[in-house]
Amino acid sequence: MPAVPAFGELQAPAHWRTVDFISDLHLGPEEPRTFDAWARYLGRTRADAVIILGDLFEAWVGDDAAVPGSFEARCGQVLDGCQADMAFMRGNRDFLLGHDFLARHRVRELASDPTVLTFGQQRYLLSHGDLLCTDDVAYQQFRAQVRSPQWQQAFLARPLAERQAIARQMRAQSQAHQATQAAYADADAALARQWLRQADATVLIHGHTHRPADHALGPDAHGRPLTQVVLSDWHIDARTQRAQVLRLDEQGLTRLPPEAA
Repeated sequence: MPAVPAFGELQAPAHWRTVDFISDLHLGPEEPRTFDAWARYLGRTRADAVIILGDLFEAWVGDDAAVPGSFEARCGQVLDGCQADMAFMRGNRDFLLGHDFLARHRVRELASDPTVLTFGQQRYLLSHGDLLCTDDVAYQQFRAQVRSPQWQQAFLARPLAERQAIARQMRAQSQAHQATQAAYADADAALARQWLRQADATVLIHGHTHRPADHALGPDAHGRPLTQVVLSDWHIDARTQRAQVLRLDEQGLTRLPPEAA
């Protein structure tokens, strides 16, 4: 079993009474209705904080792509209009999203995946989720390569137009690959339990797999029930429209459509 990664820590401030989690929106200019739904949600949410657990964007080739008039710049304007506190954890599509862009739009960077959120008296373990999909060996090898500082430095040194062309090519390859696959690789339940035990948390919240569900993982050593909560992806433009916000408050966790959140 893979080694347990080092955990980050996020202490919810006292004024956070309601926290929303979203992930896997895969925003891009080709999905205008998904973008519009996200923009409406961020502009109207009643949450005190919104935590984005990766893959906000379909692709991110560098912060220098956010030039005036670009789709990336429009997304920055939406972030600016949100009244809630925001935090972001990188996913497998937007792992190159940089500190400068996040700081410019007052989004807190969650640099560690996973990160433990302490909310009230409870600890919640947050992850994008791709590290849990250990059966996808080819992806895990690719992830290790592109997360290395050397690879990222070399890629970001390429001209912007070249990086954008590479992203379009990789997106086409990904769509072709998905068309031949029955489903995304799922998260390893034994590894999820190990993470929770190590973090002294009882609830794991993650995205990536596009299979929204709650999974009972059995009790921990103290008899507390462990739960794996998988976030929904957003795909408003698809024939099967799907979008969901996971809301945490003093009552617990609730799944809501964006317009109700």
